[in-house]
Amino acid sequence: MSATAEKRVFKKLGYNKDESEKIVSSLNKLLANYHVHYQKLRNFHWNVTGSDFFDLHEKFEELYDESFANIDLIAERIRVFGMTPYSLMKDYLQHADIEEVGTDLSSKEMVEEVLRDFQVLVDTMNECAIKVADLGDTATEDMLIAFIKSLELHHWMLTSFIKE
Repeated sequence: MSATAEKRVFKKLGYNKDESEKIVSSLNKLLANYHVHYQKLRNFHWNVTGSDFFDLHEKFEELYDESFANIDLIAERIRVFGMTPYSLMKDYLQHADIEEVGTDLSSKEMVEEVLRDFQVLVDTMNECAIKVADLGDTATEDMLIAFIKSLELHHWMLTSFIKE
């Protein structure tokens, strides 16, 4: 992008280049975490076994569908700022706090992994929301608040599901 085009993009949105880079950096961190989480959900959907199979197979699919939609919204928000979202697995794995796991977990261990991922995602979303709110980016903040509300609800439900 030419310097003139860059100035127009940032000026049109009301953010300078430094502010935009701070927002995008935070969103890319979230994108990396979300993508690793998404792939874990796919893994769990395909590999869950046992008496919880029908419940969790369906739930993991619901969660990865929602994750996929949120990933798309985050990437498109980054593009709004005229920048490039992470899109390579090596970038996701390098920048994410969420880590991959194997395919041999019990259904309870899978749910516990998802719950840990939710905590990382909510923490990352909260950090991002604070940053974008300080910069006056209410559109990104609103998107993040919606994500947080949804993950908190899922967290409650899955915590209740495995409670003994």
